[in-house]
Amino acid sequence: MPVKNRLCFIMILIPVLLLVALFTVWSPSRGLGVDVQPRQGSPIQKLFSVKIQHIMSDYSDISFQIKEDVARQLAQNACVCQAGEETFHLPFSDLFYPRVWAHNLQHAFLEMKPDPQSVEHQRAEEYHHFLRRSYSPADMLIIAEANNPLQYPTQGVEVQPLKTIIIPGLSLRQEGKKNYMVNLTATLGTFDVAATVDRVSVRGMGEKHISMSSPDLSALNRQLQFVTYTNTVFHPKTADSVQFGTEGHQSYFTINVGHRVVPKLYNSGKSKGYNITSLVTIATKTFLRYDKLKDLIDSIRQFYPTITIVIADDNEHPKPVTGPHIEQYIMPFGKGWFAGRNLAVSQVATKYVLWVDDDFIFTANTKLEKMVDILEKTTLDLVGGAVREVTGYTATYRHTISVEEGGKDGNCLHMRNGYHHVIEGYPNCVVADAVINFFMARTDKVREVGFDPRLSRHGHLEFFIDALGTMHIGSCSDVIINHASKIKLPWTKTEAQKTYEKFRYSSTNGDSDLHNEVFYFKNRFKCMTSQ
Repeated sequence: MPVKNRLCFIMILIPVLLLVALFTVWSPSRGLGVDVQPRQGSPIQKLFSVKIQHIMSDYSDISFQIKEDVARQLAQNACVCQAGEETFHLPFSDLFYPRVWAHNLQHAFLEMKPDPQSVEHQRAEEYHHFLRRSYSPADMLIIAEANNPLQYPTQGVEVQPLKTIIIPGLSLRQEGKKNYMVNLTATLGTFDVAATVDRVSVRGMGEKHISMSSPDLSALNRQLQFVTYTNTVFHPKTADSVQFGTEGHQSYFTINVGHRVVPKLYNSGKSKGYNITSLVTIATKTFLRYDKLKDLIDSIRQFYPTITIVIADDNEHPKPVTGPHIEQYIMPFGKGWFAGRNLAVSQVATKYVLWVDDDFIFTANTKLEKMVDILEKTTLDLVGGAVREVTGYTATYRHTISVEEGGKDGNCLHMRNGYHHVIEGYPNCVVADAVINFFMARTDKVREVGFDPRLSRHGHLEFFIDALGTMHIGSCSDVIINHASKIKLPWTKTEAQKTYEKFRYSSTNGDSDLHNEVFYFKNRFKCMTSQ
């Protein structure tokens, strides 16, 4: 081959070989596939189940007497929703002594479906998938057996995905043997030792099962101080169940596997006291009430002239709302209440968001500093205030919400007027599960829960039901906002007001069906009671 052609061939071949090499390096290896299926039912978990059943069945031959008053408080896994009985009826008795009403969601939702059995089957499948996705071995019940010579960490062991740690606290407390041996078994990782100790035999290094033995107990315990665990199955948040055993004894503990939570910090500047403008954004949604919205903005500016106001607007013919520190976002016509909340909150750039209706009025009693103070100094994620009507009546709409186990048909939802307890240091504030439509909250927590955009006309408690287990909620009766008067004589109502009432207050079968679907299918409730 001529020298010139040979050089050309080499010049072409080198880039091709480089591309092949790069492809080999960058492409995922088929031989390193990892099973990321949910791991319910692993061999170690089956051992847990057998051991717990054995422990709990001890002393079954001993008689006992049930305390009915205590036993009634225990979960029965077969809840029912029962309406309260009307003991007497007087004018306004429902206002002062509201009865508990009950609603069978299962019946109400399924009776409208042509094939209710397929709906029930789909709901059961979705719930099964939810359990698989949300399951963690850290949720398992582990009982420490008595007189166990094994020492091990009971909680607080964490490793980042695919990283290595030394397992703290491993030891064997046993005397009088010629040879001592321990072993560890994992599911999502492997064991090794960071250092070796004389007179200790170690087998299974780099594997899911490792064993160590020595005639010298002190040497073995010294070796246990160097045992490492390496996570081998990537998952952003899970746990590994570790079996730790010696002759005649088995113990179990969990190693939490997960990324460390990345903080979301807000740079609110440095100032004496609370700089409300840099800490809080006011969010609202408007529909056919530009006159009320103007009154709200004017009242805000009397007390907080530079605070940002975010407006979600789903009017058919939107009008520009202008002014300093005002952001107006136009939505499709009639998109709705919760969709507007999502849009408004999505545009908040401050640590806290204050939600107000577009017909509220700020007064000298609307002290946002009080809300910020309790959010800054407690673990609360959201704090509600009070809304005062023109009649002088002031409402906080405090509710407690509980979910009772109900078996395969779903759970029972119970909502009651009231609160859990007063907050120490804040005599006018209490802990509750739901509050009125005037609240300040941590922006990131509200986004985490979100608002179901299907609820376009009616929706409030649905947000707080979704927030159960996620948000810590309070209510302070001494932070008050006024509600514009709704008292209008029929002949004085404008066309805009009539249209608004038609959209806002008219109820259709579709609205009722949607709420039944939200509670029955999405939240998996079979029934609900409320007060």
